[in-house]
Amino acid sequence: MYKKIFIAILAIVLLAGCKKDPSLVVPTDQNSTSSFPNTLDELNTILAPAYGNLKSIGLWGFELMPKALENSTHTGDANYNGDAAWNEMTANNLSITNGKSQNAWTALYAGVTVCNVTLAAADFFEANKATSSQKADIDAIRGQAKFMRAFYYFQLETLFGEAYIKAGGVNESKKGVPLYTAVPKNVEDTQQGRATTKAVWDFIKADLKDAATLLDNRVWSATEIGRANKWSAKALLGKAYVFTEDWANAKTTLLEVINNSGKSLMPFAKYKDAFNGNTANEYNEESLFELNVDADNKGNYGPWGGVPNASTLNGVIWSPYILSEAGTETGSRPLGYGGNLGVHDKNIKRFGYPLGYYTLVANPAFDNSKPASFNNPAQIMDPAYKAQAILVRTNKTADPRLYVNLVQPWVDVLNTDWNGGPKQNVPVSKPDYLAGEPNTYGWGFRKYAAIDYHINNVNYDKWNWYFLRLADVYLLYAEASIGSGDVAMGLEYINKVHRRAYDLPVNTPSVRDYASLNAATPAISDPVLGTNPLRYERWAEFFHEGIWWFDVCRWRLGPQEAAFYGTARNLTTPLTFNEAKSYSWPIPLAEFNANAKIAGQQNPGY
Repeated sequence: MYKKIFIAILAIVLLAGCKKDPSLVVPTDQNSTSSFPNTLDELNTILAPAYGNLKSIGLWGFELMPKALENSTHTGDANYNGDAAWNEMTANNLSITNGKSQNAWTALYAGVTVCNVTLAAADFFEANKATSSQKADIDAIRGQAKFMRAFYYFQLETLFGEAYIKAGGVNESKKGVPLYTAVPKNVEDTQQGRATTKAVWDFIKADLKDAATLLDNRVWSATEIGRANKWSAKALLGKAYVFTEDWANAKTTLLEVINNSGKSLMPFAKYKDAFNGNTANEYNEESLFELNVDADNKGNYGPWGGVPNASTLNGVIWSPYILSEAGTETGSRPLGYGGNLGVHDKNIKRFGYPLGYYTLVANPAFDNSKPASFNNPAQIMDPAYKAQAILVRTNKTADPRLYVNLVQPWVDVLNTDWNGGPKQNVPVSKPDYLAGEPNTYGWGFRKYAAIDYHINNVNYDKWNWYFLRLADVYLLYAEASIGSGDVAMGLEYINKVHRRAYDLPVNTPSVRDYASLNAATPAISDPVLGTNPLRYERWAEFFHEGIWWFDVCRWRLGPQEAAFYGTARNLTTPLTFNEAKSYSWPIPLAEFNANAKIAGQQNPGY
């Protein structure tokens, strides 16, 4: 039975590795993996899709971020309204046939299945083929499989679980997701009802504890550095404790990561450019687990290319715009597939940007003996406004993370080309679809975006995706400290992250520090984040990283967030939020059609 399962699973899961090591890439010839593993290399090959599956189209390969979470949190503002599932995400009012949530469900369970197959294969290999000297290597594979299985279940439970567990065991009996803890041996095993939230979180925590033990003292070589390790497991375990409000265990676990992992917050000089494909910044001193992304220069269109190590496509959707060749906002060009997802204007003020909208004026330096161009535009941003905007940056009047995450029209320039020619510095533009609209900021994405691409060669991403980094651990530790009554410690760890944002010594008190848990934050006129440093720092630090949605749901901020953002371009009605249903995604209709034991177990409101 396992032989058939190995063949089926390895045939359907995306083929990719966690670094450039050939042993981590599933061969295109599946015959080499169509039997039980005979060598460690074959066992590694079975494990590889557990990592590669992260690049599934339904996950971080494409849909989960730009089409789901960015719209749900209003980080992005979709100009395109031709995708009903996309519009449902913006409205946080999903149907049970929503393609984005269904594809995420399918891909996450595909990851679980690969992990279960790997664990079964490890047991077989150890019992039948391995030497005693290979025990540690087999356990390291088991540890990675358990970490990845916990990672997939973490995503499943936080997206589809009925409710988060609160302090004192509240919501422990609510409906979680179905648990598949081993390879099904028959059709009946493939039918599972929903476990309780407690059972799911207990399983996640147990897997992560096992992973930390199995990976203890395992240090990966340079070609294997993308693999999970003990500290990946400990960090995710600490996060699981926070998400279930087990403050005591959260503090202990997270402090162990802080004190013993060897990780530190990267300096701001590196941080500001750590999300844009600079290979020197990959697997840095802050990173605890990240997804390797290799630039695909062969026109394979990311995860649709059908090749190992296929790139991802998030950045092609949220690419920034540059001025037209004539130097105008009308006709401005995206460094990717433009017109779909820009930045929601409300985020500019939320980062503390104090200026209003800009206007265009005649360019006093325009040379009318030459044609208008991006370096000789007939109109420019009002120079007085531009001078003020530059002062905001210089004086750090706004949160400096505004400029880590976003690019500003006319002030920022991007190095790109025109139609295959040499690269040139071209000013950022308001998107073409916003040209002529005076009451918009029109900023573009910088973090995880195509900021230095050739204009006609933008069908891939080249930046690694952070899943766990030390800043998250610091803020989770702050939350656990506050939850257990140690407000001073919580405030200090909030301030550590805040100091790094302002390029200050992380461990030294500063004039930028928050004095209390209800101190004013940089957010302007913001009832949700304006006087809540913990919320604000989690929003600002992980902006555009796919994390804020889970904080909105566990803190139940949905109606407040909808009221703050107010509108979205792809909706004709104001934003609302249904607290009775919208914190959980619906179990897909396809699952009910395939799994008899889940009948009657849909999330409330669907």
